[in-house]
Amino acid sequence: MNLKMKTQGLLVRASRNIRLFGGAVLLGLLMMGRRSQAQQVISAAPTTPEIPPALQPFETTEMDVFVPVGKAPGQQMTQPFRYEFLTLRPHLFYRFLYGDGILSAPGQPEHTMIQEIIPGFLLNIGDHWALDYTPTWTLYSNKHFRNTFGQAATLTGGTVYGNWVLGLSQSYAVSTEPQVETATQTRQEIYSTAVNGSYTINRKMSLDLVVNQDFFSADQFQSYREWSTMNWLNYQFWPRFNVAAGVGLGYDDVEKSPAMLFEQYQGRVNWRATDKISFQFHGGLEDRQFLSGSRSDLLNPVFGGGIRYQPFEETKISLNADRVVTVAILQNQVTESVSLSGGVNQRLFGRLYLDLGGGYQSIKYVDSENSGLPNRKDDYLFFNTRLSTSFLKRGTVAVFYQINDDSSSLTGYGFSSHQVGFEIGFAY
Repeated sequence: MNLKMKTQGLLVRASRNIRLFGGAVLLGLLMMGRRSQAQQVISAAPTTPEIPPALQPFETTEMDVFVPVGKAPGQQMTQPFRYEFLTLRPHLFYRFLYGDGILSAPGQPEHTMIQEIIPGFLLNIGDHWALDYTPTWTLYSNKHFRNTFGQAATLTGGTVYGNWVLGLSQSYAVSTEPQVETATQTRQEIYSTAVNGSYTINRKMSLDLVVNQDFFSADQFQSYREWSTMNWLNYQFWPRFNVAAGVGLGYDDVEKSPAMLFEQYQGRVNWRATDKISFQFHGGLEDRQFLSGSRSDLLNPVFGGGIRYQPFEETKISLNADRVVTVAILQNQVTESVSLSGGVNQRLFGRLYLDLGGGYQSIKYVDSENSGLPNRKDDYLFFNTRLSTSFLKRGTVAVFYQINDDSSSLTGYGFSSHQVGFEIGFAY
C-alpha cells in the first residue's frame, strides 16, 4: 500500500471518529487570538484562510450551518501553475477609498484618499502544507499620513496520525495603519506560532490542545511577548450537541510594565438545533496576577459565542459576542473589552452578494501598576455594507461604504469617520 493510500485510509478512519469535533481546534485558536479584538479605523482587505488539503475534511462539522463557498463537489478549478507536489496560486487585490475623520494624531481628524495594492501568492506544498506571502503598498493623498509598505506571511500545516489531528501555524505581519488605540499611524510587528491537536478518546469524548506564542511590538508604544495554552475535554451527549470543560494558562512578558500570569476556567456548548440554526458559546473566569508593583489581581468574566442562522439558501445571518482581557499597547495598561456584532449575507439575482455588518465594542483601560494614569474608556460603533460579484470565474469586484465612530473619555482620541470606495481582486 503506497503512502497516498495510507494517508487516505487514515483520513477516512479519523473522519469517522473525529468529525463531530473537527472544528474545535480552530475554535480554540480563535478563543486565544487575543489581538483580534482590536478596533479598526480602516477595515482589512478580505482574506480566506487556507487549509491544507489533508485537513480540509475537518474544516466543516455537523455543527456548521454555513457551507464554505467553493467547497461543493465539482466547483474546484484546475490550477495552471502546478509542478509535481507544488501548486502556485497567485492573487492580486486593489482597493481605493475616500475617508474623512481619520486621526493623523490625537485631536487631528483628516480626510484622505487611500490606495492599497496587494499582490501575493499562495504555495501549496503537497497535501499537508500551505505558504502564503502578501505584501501591501498603501498610498495616502493627504501629506499628514505617510505612505507605507507592509507584508504578511503564513505557513500552515497539519496531518492525521491515528486518532490525532495535528496542526501547526507560523505567521508574521508588519503594518503601519491608523489605530484607534493610539489615535495615529502606528507600526506594528507580530510573530505568532500555534501548535494544536485534537484527539478522539472514544465515540463520546475527545481532547483539544492548543499552545500559542505571540510576539507583539509597536513603535513608540508598549511591546510584549505572550505564551498561552487552552485545553478542552469534550463530551457528546447526542448528535449535534456537545459540551466541554476547558483550562487555560498564560504569561505576558511586557516591556516597561509589570509581567502578568493568567489562568482561565471555561465551559463550552455547541448545539445545532436544526439544519438552519446553530449556537456556540464558551465562558468562564480569568484570574490575572501582576508579578510586580502594587496592583491587585484582576478577576474577570470572559466569554464568546455566536449564532448562525440560514433561513434560506441565499440568506445567512450571524450574531456574535465576546469579552476578553488583553495587554494594551499603551504603557501600564490592560484592556477589558466587550463586543457585540452581527452580519447578514444575501445573494441577489444569483450573481450579486450583499453583505451588511455592524457592532458595538466597549473598551475599558485598566492601570496595571497603580501609576495614576487616567481611566480611559472607549465606546466604538461601526457599520459597513458591501455589494460584490464575480467575473471570469476567478475575479471579484465590490463597492463598499462604512461608518466608524469612537467616543473616548480621553480628549483627542474620539473620532467619527465615513469611508466609501471600491475593490477588485483576482485569485487562482
